[in-house]
Amino acid sequence: QVQLVESGGGLVQAGGSLRLSCEASGRTFSTYTMGWFRQAPGKERETVATISWSTDSTYYADSVRGRFTVSRDNAKNTVYLQMNSLKPEDTAVYYCAADRLLFRRCVLRSAEYDFWGQGAQVAVSS
Repeated sequence: QVQLVESGGGLVQAGGSLRLSCEASGRTFSTYTMGWFRQAPGKERETVATISWSTDSTYYADSVRGRFTVSRDNAKNTVYLQMNSLKPEDTAVYYCAADRLLFRRCVLRSAEYDFWGQGAQVAVSS
């Protein structure tokens, strides 16, 4: 089992920045891939970014590549999502999630994640 607690959401103007954090407990953090997902009202959940357990494999959605950076500190059991140059279309609830299996590198589908954070609201005003 993995418990995930998110922090860092909020309201920001377009062009601004936010950093989301997600602290994990339970299963050994350095053994599983972590993902960030988002869901806007009326839209399907979208994979935003993922980072492997070894930190050497990352994925970004085309819509955020070059603006968002995913990172993790395995010593602190925490994964981060640094969001820069935010746009109104980035407005959504953001979720962190933990891969259901260990030691996988590129896990993109939300169905592959069994453990989810509570969600953090990010609102970007124009």
